[in-house]
Amino acid sequence: MIGSPQEISQYLWQLDPNKEYEIKEHKNKRSLDANGYCWVLCKKIADKLHITKEEVYRKNIKEMGKYEIIPIRNEAVSTFINAWTCKGIGWICESLSKSKLDGFTNLIAYYGSSVYDSKEMALLLDSIVQEAQALDIDTLTPDEIANLKNLEEIYGN
Repeated sequence: MIGSPQEISQYLWQLDPNKEYEIKEHKNKRSLDANGYCWVLCKKIADKLHITKEEVYRKNIKEMGKYEIIPIRNEAVSTFINAWTCKGIGWICESLSKSKLDGFTNLIAYYGSSVYDSKEMALLLDSIVQEAQALDIDTLTPDEIANLKNLEEIYGN
């Protein structure tokens, strides 16, 4: 359920008191239109640089994406990296440094854009647009890009 605290409070009184529930703040999810445009630009950049669109996308995820630094037992590093990266193209995980914890390695684990909210997706889009413009690749106008971001805020799909 999405609603005001008062609406949610009324709803909670109707729930089974013997079950557990989770309450979290609602955040708008990324726009598929913005996501689609990111991939269009990734392809144009890739063609110009003679690399894959996936490489362009992953580079931008690493440059501006959200991530976690996670200490993992040394013997579990490869298993964790494999489990994390199998979630999708943007789910990147790399060894960062030896941990302060004995027998642990710090990993940096980047989240793929599939879990970005509209604000995070807007940052990724801005990064990719800037890269395209630096390579003299035509992009949508600033107003058109702002419209993609506004659609994310309005519709949150």
